[in-house]
Amino acid sequence: MHVVVTGAHGKVGRAATQALLEAGHEVTAVDLTRPIWERHEPGAPHYQQADLTDAGAAYAVARGADAIVHTAAIPVPTTNPPHVVFQNNLMATFNMLEAAIRFGATRFVNISSETVPGFFFPERPFLPDYAPVDEEHPIRPQDPYATAKHFGEQLMDAAVRRSDIRCISLRPSWVQHEGNYERNLGPLIRDDAQPGPGMWTYIDVYDLADAIVLATESDLPGHEVFYIASPDNAGGRDFAKAMREHYGDTIPLRPLARPDASGISCAKAVRLLGWAPKRSWRDYLDEEGRALTK
Repeated sequence: MHVVVTGAHGKVGRAATQALLEAGHEVTAVDLTRPIWERHEPGAPHYQQADLTDAGAAYAVARGADAIVHTAAIPVPTTNPPHVVFQNNLMATFNMLEAAIRFGATRFVNISSETVPGFFFPERPFLPDYAPVDEEHPIRPQDPYATAKHFGEQLMDAAVRRSDIRCISLRPSWVQHEGNYERNLGPLIRDDAQPGPGMWTYIDVYDLADAIVLATESDLPGHEVFYIASPDNAGGRDFAKAMREHYGDTIPLRPLARPDASGISCAKAVRLLGWAPKRSWRDYLDEEGRALTK
């Protein structure tokens, strides 16, 4: 397939682009970053610079695509003014989806977020209704990032009602790669007093990229939403015990797939996408959360 990957120079976009190329697809990589004029290497993606909040730019890059993988976004609500986060993330999603429909793309993979339920960046904090969290958990976003991601999923619902496009929204947990495991997860592993907003959840960027390839190639009808989280938790702690220590009985526990389970369930992605995560924090860090020497 000819696949357009937006946000291709970001953490997720780079890994997705490479995984799609390795799977045999033709890839057009799209980002805001200015291109550098160099000889095109065989097998490298074609690159286009575009601001996707502009509808004309979105239409220009979507033309001829069989599938769109939309990773482009301001990744957190705390580094830009709220209106900037909301407008950028929602309008880029709307424009790319509208262009995909008009040009007849058959698949749209929307990178949503684990923050959609609302308990990650709330001004009035609250806890999840149960753990591990799954796709049936109620959605109550407060911040502009999670709200825009929620609305993005609703755009997917509307798209499949009015066209033949098939949509998948992936909600990745906190994305890690070989360069940031120690900085991000190391403190959680060393200090049991830090549960983190996601109950020690994370996902390796290359496992996420595998899920993106599966979603791009999937024939699932309509719009499906999947959490993409590592099946284990950062630090490999006994999840039930850790939850009792931090939260008492305030967060009811559902059945666990394993003692060191994640705070977010990936069971639906495993079942319907055939996703099989292969990587763990243990591939990068020791038991003290320090980077493994090579």
